[in-house]
Amino acid sequence: MASSPTINGITDALEAWAPPGSAQEYDNVGLQVGDASRSVDTGLLALDATPQVLEEAQRTGADLIVTHHPLLFQPLDGVTADGYVSTLALRLAEAEVALYSIHTNLDAAPGGVSFALADRLGLTNVGFLDGFDETLYKLAVFVPEDAFDTVREALADAGAGRIGDYEACAFAVEGTGFFKPGEGTNPHIGEAGGEVESAQERKLEVEVARWQLGEVMAALQDAHPYEEVAYDLYPVLQKNSRAGLGAIGTLDAPMPLPDFLDRVATQLDAGSLRYAGDDDAIIERVAVCGGAGSDFIGTARGAGADAYVTADVKYHEFFDVLDASGAADMALIDPGHYETEALTEALLRDWLAERFPSVTWQRTDTRTSPMKTYVPS
Repeated sequence: MASSPTINGITDALEAWAPPGSAQEYDNVGLQVGDASRSVDTGLLALDATPQVLEEAQRTGADLIVTHHPLLFQPLDGVTADGYVSTLALRLAEAEVALYSIHTNLDAAPGGVSFALADRLGLTNVGFLDGFDETLYKLAVFVPEDAFDTVREALADAGAGRIGDYEACAFAVEGTGFFKPGEGTNPHIGEAGGEVESAQERKLEVEVARWQLGEVMAALQDAHPYEEVAYDLYPVLQKNSRAGLGAIGTLDAPMPLPDFLDRVATQLDAGSLRYAGDDDAIIERVAVCGGAGSDFIGTARGAGADAYVTADVKYHEFFDVLDASGAADMALIDPGHYETEALTEALLRDWLAERFPSVTWQRTDTRTSPMKTYVPS
């Protein structure tokens, strides 16, 4: 029988999919309560950490709760039975139930929250709505011929050269490097204090995401045979194709807006929808963003979306889809924050069950949203 994985082993896998460095600056992701060295036999998935979720974890014997929304957004002055967050953190620690949160880094991951939302609404040919800016670097390193494949493979294994669905992408050009070993050096060729040497080298270029720089640079130093590695590292301007926010795709068949509204409400179990749009519009190309995504209304319009599904849209933001005559040129639909992200529980349960089948993964029975909808009789 396979031994139970540790919290650390599980979170390492999650963070390979959704690196913490891809989270938004305001966010706080990762292990929030618990001992990473402890083993896990049962895990509970929830959108939010609540007292009811903790009680469910205790009833079912869960060792670990994985949530989308972090409990600890801000530092606590103390962990005491005073206030909602502090009391729950204390209860988790006393119960020895660990809490791990994977938030905006999961929003930014391929196959993450918005991709699951797109799938739930029946979209195909799905890609990121908006790729990340200012997160890519180009690493150019000069490698002797006899070590080229070793260095190239080490960088690829560390995560360099990932472009879209392709991995180990690299470019090389041959040339001659010159150097003069100083006193006290240990050169790959030549002698310390000797004459100017030359070596046949290749310039290896790879793309690196900002959050993988540390691992990639460590792999470079370990694999490169030179005592002093010559390399250039500089930012590039194109958007990151492997990280972004929101998603956009197409319906299998166009449908009138009222029919699409019915699909959204049904598929997301939403008691009501707020929307702006022309009821005679035909919907085919659809953009989505789980949670608060009103910052991307203009992006969705610019991408040619017929409808944009997101949450936490303010009143005045609904005017952003109107043209000069006051007619809506894109439908803007807000089913609710919880409604657009509750599917994260099933997304994480299925992902973890595939990779850690020895653990019993359970989706919470608790509706964690404190918000309710009142419909007059």
